[in-house]
Amino acid sequence: MARTEYYDDPQAPAPNSMVVAASAVVADGEGRLLLQRRRDSGLWALPGGGMELGDSLPGTAVREVKEETGLDVEITGLVGTYTDPRHIIEYSDGEVRRQFNICFTARITGGEPALSEESTELRFVAPADLDALPMHHTQRLRIQHYLEHRCEPYLG
Repeated sequence: MARTEYYDDPQAPAPNSMVVAASAVVADGEGRLLLQRRRDSGLWALPGGGMELGDSLPGTAVREVKEETGLDVEITGLVGTYTDPRHIIEYSDGEVRRQFNICFTARITGGEPALSEESTELRFVAPADLDALPMHHTQRLRIQHYLEHRCEPYLG
């Protein structure tokens, strides 16, 4: 299934769903960030995805990191909330969503890196190398907020 992301685009289709989601910034011991190349868009992104009915938001982030990367993590903090109504995600199956995303920080506790059906590549990326990767604006914003080491989470 293909995915197209829009941001502040008057040509974006009208949303027909709202999805609560969680993502995580996972850094290794060298300060590199775990990213996945999404199969549905070809863009690099933090691991994350939609909340299921039995999940908590932190539990969603932990589950999604495991499903998408093979790594076990524990939540260590909060980067922020990302609820901008100008961000629209359209899927080829007809779903057009607004996404309410909570982005956490997490540390690796186990597991082995492994690709999922949702990704074509996993990589730990040094902050200095991030600009070279194709990535949606909303992903860059979360990473920027993480790298700023804010005292308070971003609320937006």
